[in-house]
Amino acid sequence: MSARTRLKAAAGDPVRRRTVVRRPLRQGEGESPAEERDAKTPAEKLATEAPTETSTRTSTEAARRGAAGGRTRRAFRGPRLVVTCLAIALAAAVAAAGFAGYGWYAQQRLDEAHQQALAAARQTTVNFVSVSAATVDRDLKRVTDGATGDFKDEFTRGAPQVRAAVVENKVESRGSVLRAALVSGDNDSAVVLVAVDATVKNVKAPQGRLSHYRIQVNVTKDAKSGQWLVSKLQFVG
Repeated sequence: MSARTRLKAAAGDPVRRRTVVRRPLRQGEGESPAEERDAKTPAEKLATEAPTETSTRTSTEAARRGAAGGRTRRAFRGPRLVVTCLAIALAAAVAAAGFAGYGWYAQQRLDEAHQQALAAARQTTVNFVSVSAATVDRDLKRVTDGATGDFKDEFTRGAPQVRAAVVENKVESRGSVLRAALVSGDNDSAVVLVAVDATVKNVKAPQGRLSHYRIQVNVTKDAKSGQWLVSKLQFVG
């Protein structure tokens, strides 16, 4: 109240009171720019407000956890990739070793077969050119025992004539192998060329005569006994 009003009141004059009716402002009317900026929804305020220390720390921790998770996933993928590559490498090595082992075994079997074929050809060739009137039956039997197929049949048919000629002419022949070479062959058959020298004595040449022979021998592995036998024998020079 003013001083005048107070005096009137003290004098007993009634005091007129003015009632001021405030008209509500329409939206946007009379608002200052600052007020307009403040008139935002809570979500907008939250979006525009500067991050607090707590929110910054939370975001940092989340980023760290995300980075750590990525490193963990990469770390897990790394060992799995290494293990997979190692397993593939080991499988390839085992396969290669198995293939190499089988190849080595097959080659060993083939080499062994060739050696056995060469040995059979050498022995049968020596038996064929080594015969004596004193031991003719035993000598002829050695040739028959090492033969098979057509050669065995042919030699068996001619054995009586050979025996008679050896006894009649007092033949004594001793042979030795100079060299032998494999012409061709596999695990079950082979062709061998044998060079043989033989010293032959008979009634016409009591001092002996040296003869040289080149004989081609076909040998076959018997399925039942596993023995290498001569199936064909022919002089080639």
